[in-house]
Amino acid sequence: MLKLFRGMLGVCLGCVIFVAAGMHVSAEENRILPGIYVEDMSLEGKTAQEARKMLEDYVAELCNKEITLVAVGGNGVTITPTDIGFAWSNQEIVDEAAQIGQSGNVVQRYKAAKDLENKNIVYDLEFDIDRELTAHILEEQCAVYNLEAMDATLTRQDDEFVVLPGQTGQVVDKAASTELLYDFFHGTWDGENASVELAIVVDESRGTQEELMKVKDVLGTFSTSFKTSGSSRSANVRNGCSLINGTTLYPGDEFSTYETVSPFSTANGYYMAGSYLNGQVVDSLGGGICQVSTTLYNAVLLAELEVTERHNHSMIVSYVNPSADAAIAESSGKDFKFVNNTDAPIYIEGYTTDDKQIFFTIYGMETRDSSRKVSYESEVISKTYPDTEVIYTDPAAPIGSISVQSAHVGYKANLWKIVTENGQEISREMVNSSTYKMVPRYATVGVATADPNAYNEIMAAVATNDIDHVKSVAAALAATAAPATEAPAQSIPEQQPAAEQPAPMTEEQPAPPAE
Repeated sequence: MLKLFRGMLGVCLGCVIFVAAGMHVSAEENRILPGIYVEDMSLEGKTAQEARKMLEDYVAELCNKEITLVAVGGNGVTITPTDIGFAWSNQEIVDEAAQIGQSGNVVQRYKAAKDLENKNIVYDLEFDIDRELTAHILEEQCAVYNLEAMDATLTRQDDEFVVLPGQTGQVVDKAASTELLYDFFHGTWDGENASVELAIVVDESRGTQEELMKVKDVLGTFSTSFKTSGSSRSANVRNGCSLINGTTLYPGDEFSTYETVSPFSTANGYYMAGSYLNGQVVDSLGGGICQVSTTLYNAVLLAELEVTERHNHSMIVSYVNPSADAAIAESSGKDFKFVNNTDAPIYIEGYTTDDKQIFFTIYGMETRDSSRKVSYESEVISKTYPDTEVIYTDPAAPIGSISVQSAHVGYKANLWKIVTENGQEISREMVNSSTYKMVPRYATVGVATADPNAYNEIMAAVATNDIDHVKSVAAALAATAAPATEAPAQSIPEQQPAAEQPAPMTEEQPAPPAE
């Protein structure tokens, strides 16, 4: 009986212990148990919300650390993790930690608590970065220290080619550096201020002495005249030509005329001169530059290089045949582009002469048969002649003042490439088809005067829509004009548009004949 009693007492005490343990776990089930860590930070006794707040504060401190990115030449760029989108990526560990010992029956929960007394559970924080932001930082702040490779190029001295050696460069490898930073923040960072050596790669230059000395043959040459141009337009033609002169293009390289001759600014050597805009001639910086691109276009055609972009002018030009022009225009995004589709480098030589001729010659390695000849023929399909004249009045200009712009005949034209061998035509291929606007002759007439009779007289002349008659009347009135005042409002016809104002650089033409 005594043994039985003692056995029953042991069972009862065991039950009490288990129940007590169960009651303890139950009372603390919303608190994280001892022995659970994130990194070296104990979560003991904290609710999930409290643990998350503690870790978020820790991550916020990490975001303010200074990380120095070491770029080319040892140049350092200091950022914070926030700059590249640094973020805590495994936040689910808080909920996992909070659930340990909080589920199952009393025995299971008791066992989980006892296990933690023997072995801690330690979670690692994991982080991520925004790869797009990282690439932006590398491009905008680190790449400024890149040493770009300089290809070997050619120059001409005393009609001989001279090779200018290239230079090997060093640049930040953005893709590799982005992954390097990800690995750094994901595993090796100790949470303190640090430096990270970016991935630097060698940027090899192109061109050898042997390769560049293949450039010795004339592939195509062309010239146009700008003798009728004024000093400003002439200066623009010379400047644009000089900006292109000396260009070396390797096989597969694409040349952009716009990128080479822009920006159109006084700092880049340009002056105000006539250019096309909406069927009128206006002054703009760089007026005349399209004669440069057109001359180059014809040299490119003769060299049989691959033209990748070409546009005709809105109105006909005088320095080449219809469809043989190539316009560039800042406002409408027009460009003249071509690719070196040969197997050797090419060299572009451009120069102007004292008698106002512009020349472009393209040198390379000639592989075409000597019996093969290429020429181009302009075919005019139709012409549209102006049958009216347009007169604008300018109430701000004094009576008797008048400016006249010439009419432009409208054209439709094709350009044909003709290939002959031993003097016999073997092919005829259409290169382009171009349409040019017909624009009537127009004049802008000043009508500001204090003399009602003079005002009525000039308006009567305008009503005839005869520019030559208006010129005669304007000349007579200018000789006897009274001081200008605001013209009578009722005498200014509503249908008379205001004069066009100068506009930004667009398509250009030589200055029209004075009238």
